[in-house]
Amino acid sequence: MSKFSKLLFYPLLITSQFIIADILPYPKNSGDILVGNKPSPIQYTFAKEEDTLLDIARTFNMGQNEILMANPKVDRWLPGKNTKVNIPISRLLPDTPHNGLVLNLPEFRLYYYPKQKNNRPRTVITHPISIGRVDWETPLGDTTVIAKNKDPVWIPTQAIKDEHATEGGSLPNVFPAGPDNPLGQYAIRLGVPGYLIHSTNKPFGVGMRVSHGCIRMYPEDIELLFPKIKKGLKVHIVNQPIKVGWSDNTLYIEVHPNLDDKKTSYNDRLDIALNLIEQANNYKVLTIKGGVLKRALTISNGIPVALAKRDAL
Repeated sequence: MSKFSKLLFYPLLITSQFIIADILPYPKNSGDILVGNKPSPIQYTFAKEEDTLLDIARTFNMGQNEILMANPKVDRWLPGKNTKVNIPISRLLPDTPHNGLVLNLPEFRLYYYPKQKNNRPRTVITHPISIGRVDWETPLGDTTVIAKNKDPVWIPTQAIKDEHATEGGSLPNVFPAGPDNPLGQYAIRLGVPGYLIHSTNKPFGVGMRVSHGCIRMYPEDIELLFPKIKKGLKVHIVNQPIKVGWSDNTLYIEVHPNLDDKKTSYNDRLDIALNLIEQANNYKVLTIKGGVLKRALTISNGIPVALAKRDAL
């Protein structure tokens, strides 16, 4: 049974309408960018006695940061039997061309836009990712896929070996393919020299800043994505902590924490949000919910919230 099928029949879903999936329908209305179920009402599952939040995150196609932000009062390691766990199931698509691969780093998430075939409905495939640490940042910009490798060999750079040496460890010159290889079973090489999208032998780190700049994915996610990705595919790597967009004449905002260490002031984030709201409404006057906007910018939990409505087009 595929991961998608397992999630459709996961026994802890609490409404018949609540579907978690890697493959989401592309918005039907031109200009809309919300995918997944509507963010309200909040959807949740119940933790089992043996669960950690990280176990639940992996089951529901989420990264560690995402489930922690959605459940700030729930213990990461011992949520407890029958504890309600909020499962965000809607997202705003990043402001990029809707083609190829898109990596939105503050969101710790990948989007893949398959080409539409035989007049079938368009879809979006999305997965959580890990990105580079503060001192090993993942580069921004546009690139392409230049190679794909199954069962890759990893050759650590001298800088990575030196780092391990300063921490009292050591790395071999070559990691052969196998269960101990940090690249896992699949690697997608980007046009930026030295950077990969790859599997990992440390899946609990997915959704965090833990890599040396590469993009890590859950092993089961990249196994599904790998055969779909072709050499030459466009890749857009962006930094968009604030996203604004429409769905069925409702305007939503989704706010994530900034990537940089220096905290951006509330006023700076407000200016960015207001500019995005103006752009989304073609610079026409729009009455928005000020309290909702302030709360979204303050808590930055990555969950879309409704800001305004407009007359049906």
